[in-house]
Amino acid sequence: MTGEYLPVPVEIRKEACTNTHSHIRYAGFWMRLWAYLLDLLVVGSLNRLLVFPLFHLLGIPTERTNMFAPATIVTTVVFYTYFVLMTKFFQQTLGKMVFGLKVADESGKPLTWSTVLFREVIGKFIAKTILFIGFLFVAFSEKKKGMHDQFADTIVVHE
Repeated sequence: MTGEYLPVPVEIRKEACTNTHSHIRYAGFWMRLWAYLLDLLVVGSLNRLLVFPLFHLLGIPTERTNMFAPATIVTTVVFYTYFVLMTKFFQQTLGKMVFGLKVADESGKPLTWSTVLFREVIGKFIAKTILFIGFLFVAFSEKKKGMHDQFADTIVVHE
């Protein structure tokens, strides 16, 4: 051998390209549920450690009697900001990190801001609004895609 590379036949290259997705393990309903519950714990902790003490310091009431109460608005902003920023910059939240899950664009491209915002804000809002049925899609769809994943063309996979 002279250290030269031999050309790979076209048939083998095509087969290798088509088999790259065969090893993908989609994250199922229960793994995603546990990751989400852990994320809720993180967001709740952020609110209790940062938002509520700041409200008490400023004399702002912390009761959430309606959807326009200051505490309701700020905790909602913290909730969505956490999910959007973590998904955009790390492709996973802390809950997904613990369980070894990652959000990916179905076409293999990097996640864009519009994809992440559509998935995390609009898609999840719609999925929650109809009695959380949008999340049950994960249990029954072929690629384990929730309604918000279908809207944004994303998948959640095991790392």
